[in-house]
Amino acid sequence: MPKLFKLGAFSIFFWSNEGEEPIHVHVCVGNPYAGATKIWLTRGGGCIIAHNKSRISQNDINELLEIIQANHDFICNKWEHYFNKEIKFYC
Repeated sequence: MPKLFKLGAFSIFFWSNEGEEPIHVHVCVGNPYAGATKIWLTRGGGCIIAHNKSRISQNDINELLEIIQANHDFICNKWEHYFNKEIKFYC
C-alpha cells in the first residue's frame, strides 16, 4: 500500500489493489485501514469526497481537499507509476 504523504496526523495513501477504479486516495489518522475516508480526483484538477467513514471533521476535510487538490499532478504521477495504467477519472 503506497503512502503518498502525511499531513499532521493524517496519512494519504492508495490501496495496492485498486488500479481498476477511478483515481482516488484514502485518508485516515494513524495506520491505514479499509474503512478510511475516500476522495476521488477529477479530470479538471479537483477532488470530491466519496465517503467519510473515518469521520474526519468538516474543517479537516476542507483542509485535506485543498492539499489533495494542490497535489493533483503529484498524485496522478504516483498513480500512473504504481499501477502502470492510464488514469481513469471519476468525472
